[in-house]
Amino acid sequence: MALSQSELRVNAEQFAREWASARSERADSQTFWNEFFQVFGLTRRRVATFEEPVQMLGTRRGSIDMLWPGVLLVEHKSEGEDLDRAHAQAIDYFPGLPESKLPRYVLVSDFRRFRLHDLETGEQRDFPLSLLSRHLSLFGFITGYQKATFQETDPVNLHAASTIGQLHDQLYDAGFVGHALEIFLVRIVYCLFADDTGIFQTRDQFHFQITDRSRPDGGDLGSLLSYIFQVLNTPHERRAESMDEELKTLPYVNGGLFAEALPIPTFDVHARNLLLGCFEFDWSTISPAIFGSMFQAVMSRDPARRHALGGHYTSESNILKVLRGLFLDDLHNEFRSIQHDLRQLRAFNDRLSALKLFDPACGCGNFLVIAYRELRQLEATVLQRIVELDPQSISDISILCKVDVDQLTGIEIEENPAAIAEVATWITDHQMNQQLNETFGGSLTRLPLTKAARILRTNALRTDWRDLFDVNDLVSGRVFIFGNPPFVAKKSRSDDQKADQDLVCSQIRGYGVLDYVSCWFVKVSEVLDGTAVRAAFVATNSLAQGEQVAVLWNFLRRRGMRIFFAHRTFNWQNEAPDEAAVFCVIVGLAARDVPRKRLFEYETPASAPVERGVVRISPYLIEADENILVTSRTTPLSQGVPDICFGSMPNDGGALLFTPDERDAFLREEPGASRFMRRIVGSKEFINGIARYCLWLKGASPAELRRLPLVLRRVEQVVEHREASDREQTQALAATPTLFGEDRQPTTRYILVPSASSESRAYIPIGFMEPEVIASNLVLTIPGGDLFAFGVLTSSLHMAWVRTVAGRLKGDYRYSNNIVYNNFPWPREVSEGARQRVLDAAQGVLDARLRYPDSTFADLYDPLAMPSDLTNAHAQLDRAVERCYRPTRFSTESERVEYLFSLYSSYVAPLAVAPRRPRARRR
Repeated sequence: MALSQSELRVNAEQFAREWASARSERADSQTFWNEFFQVFGLTRRRVATFEEPVQMLGTRRGSIDMLWPGVLLVEHKSEGEDLDRAHAQAIDYFPGLPESKLPRYVLVSDFRRFRLHDLETGEQRDFPLSLLSRHLSLFGFITGYQKATFQETDPVNLHAASTIGQLHDQLYDAGFVGHALEIFLVRIVYCLFADDTGIFQTRDQFHFQITDRSRPDGGDLGSLLSYIFQVLNTPHERRAESMDEELKTLPYVNGGLFAEALPIPTFDVHARNLLLGCFEFDWSTISPAIFGSMFQAVMSRDPARRHALGGHYTSESNILKVLRGLFLDDLHNEFRSIQHDLRQLRAFNDRLSALKLFDPACGCGNFLVIAYRELRQLEATVLQRIVELDPQSISDISILCKVDVDQLTGIEIEENPAAIAEVATWITDHQMNQQLNETFGGSLTRLPLTKAARILRTNALRTDWRDLFDVNDLVSGRVFIFGNPPFVAKKSRSDDQKADQDLVCSQIRGYGVLDYVSCWFVKVSEVLDGTAVRAAFVATNSLAQGEQVAVLWNFLRRRGMRIFFAHRTFNWQNEAPDEAAVFCVIVGLAARDVPRKRLFEYETPASAPVERGVVRISPYLIEADENILVTSRTTPLSQGVPDICFGSMPNDGGALLFTPDERDAFLREEPGASRFMRRIVGSKEFINGIARYCLWLKGASPAELRRLPLVLRRVEQVVEHREASDREQTQALAATPTLFGEDRQPTTRYILVPSASSESRAYIPIGFMEPEVIASNLVLTIPGGDLFAFGVLTSSLHMAWVRTVAGRLKGDYRYSNNIVYNNFPWPREVSEGARQRVLDAAQGVLDARLRYPDSTFADLYDPLAMPSDLTNAHAQLDRAVERCYRPTRFSTESERVEYLFSLYSSYVAPLAVAPRRPRARRR
């Protein structure tokens, strides 16, 4: 089982420390490389040999320091020797190696330095031994975590979109608004693209019309553009004989793009200059995904609205994460396996043209155009191979090229982005035709436009997706469904979206907790059920964490849905001008088992993904039994475990709360209130050592309160706040204004668990508090919790559970009682010896913390600053807690999680209600 990223990092750091003083190649090199492989959890002798003999050029014979046939060649030198020379020596061994043993990687080292050369990509990386832990991604061929790379879009796209956006604003200010303006700009962009790509008969033909046929002041430019658009919508045989020859040569575009008669916009010199500025870009190099960014830029002059409506323009790298996992990688692998068989290649090309690509939340078509581009590029590779095997087959490239835009289907509720999506697919098609013509010397064109992507302008959640495709395409799996549905949290849904979700999710018990994106998973399960169709959607990571998992997947599981690839939580970077960071996952679904399952993991949400092959993928996007779902519980699953609850909620509008300065000022004026002033802690205060205070008036007599006018004024403010509330429960609390709205304060010493903590910490800081310290509703308390409970909750086993099932707020853990704590499988039948070891180790953690009285928990648990004695104390506690579960140690994070899920399943099984036996029929 592969080591986790954190375990690899720890191993690498320890290895670097232990070998920091090594010097001699002869004395230490083989031990060095044996232990190097152990960093990655691999035994060297299983894959590689030392001193591999090899015949070099001429009569010379050599000996390779270490060889992993077909993968890695290592040349090792003593400290300070020339690595360039070592690399040249390694390359000299190649002529004597059979092809099957030729490595992809060459690694040279002198103990202190590494140089890794990837002979396939040409990439070479140098780094010191001390930084090995930061370069683990280079060794994916050892770890099984292969770094995945995804193409990014050229930044010129954003600059071009920004210029179009400025032109939009200028025309808008001149009174040209709404639908007419947006369609007008779509036409402008199409003409700019056509001017640079050969759609128009001569390059810069559109540019010439603007510069030479319009006045410098721009007064006649609107009329000229409207006339050009009219020409593009007129077949050649219907054009007037007297028409200008330059205009007469413009192609007849068709497709409906120029059909609608629009009002004539008013241009001035500034607007004309902005349009002329658009010609500075080479539009032939711009991705059609520009339409998404353009739409975002021109949708509204209000920046907030532009962001809200254009938030789904997505970088190509993220789109490819979805498409590659869903179908592109499989198609490329199939092509490589049949590339020597002409008959199979032709059949494969036919199958490419039969595929149906469907995005039910297509927006401006970014996913569709990238999917189409990738499919056309694969087809071009197939055609090249066919021609290599049969040169006579290239009689007419237009016959061989079969993939076309009518294989694309999208649904978009808004009219204008739907129109943009359709135009973007035509532009992509022309780009691909040009590339094919350059490769084969043909002249493939598709004007006038006769085929188009099918973009439905409707509500996807009120449409039956199965009706969009032939049943044979569904059953055979020729349909691939993908996309980036709206990121709308359950609390942010509009009334229409609530109605959509009520309609789609009505069969799901407890669906009110689900985010809006869940609707697309429910809808796609209707299509996948009973077919070979596959689907992949982007979703907010909330669907793979916390209470939403069980609610959604109890339903999807009954429909037979299985996950065959997934990307765990990562930062979904948009290429929009006002980009918003969203933490997302990607989930690939099928209604039948897919043998090759792939899990992409991220060391941090912003890092590059690493791929791991797995046997199964749980709805929590881990390698675990997909049938185990953690449901909400109001009491602990394990017996004999202390109860947990949230702290007390003031519900006071801030009237009872004080900063230290506010407290001091208040007590100077009313010193008699000092005995009611208590320290109050929430997650932020507890972790960061922030002092905060509250008036805790529980038990105060009326006589005491009447002697404290400033306190009574605060109580009046509480009354005002509660009476002004829209909630009847809050209004009722106005009758008891001296008390917190919810009082759950423990009367004994208690364990405090922060409800929110950064995922960068190896452990959630947990501690003991005295009953005099008030716990707010932003923490959880375990009244009477003892040192053993503290030890278990502070262990790496419990943290593995938290990382898997807890909800997240962005990247932070959201610890909950009903999902995390009450479902955690505590150890059973713990011996006195094992229990005592936990008590001793837990006390060791507390003692280590006390050695740093000036440090907050944020300081102590900072991954870069955590003291070594505290780290060692936690390691001892981890081992002590693990021995309460089993005698053998857990070697990886995934092993811990799989064990805990198995244990959870065994704990839950006896609680399941046995199915009732059917009654016998009456005769």
